[in-house]
Amino acid sequence: MQLRNSYLTYSEAAHRLGVGPASLARWNKELEPQKHRNKPPTKINTDHLLKDVEMYPDAYLQERADRLQVSKSGIGTALGRLGISRKKNIFSSQGK
Repeated sequence: MQLRNSYLTYSEAAHRLGVGPASLARWNKELEPQKHRNKPPTKINTDHLLKDVEMYPDAYLQERADRLQVSKSGIGTALGRLGISRKKNIFSSQGK
């Protein structure tokens, strides 16, 4: 069996692999997948979130999301990005 050296165009390779030629071109530029996006958060205002945390330190994620009109998962991500724990204060609900 003899192997031949043949080079495929992006279109030919894309057709064989079942992907678009633009995907192949992008993969050729950057072979390693990106782990983080280089884009600042746009929907949740950090200052408003910090003020909300200061005013309501024991609020649930859904309560914050309702006040800031964003999703619960977005609030969780934003708090994690700021290094703020979602854990409740165990001493505040003991009724002492």
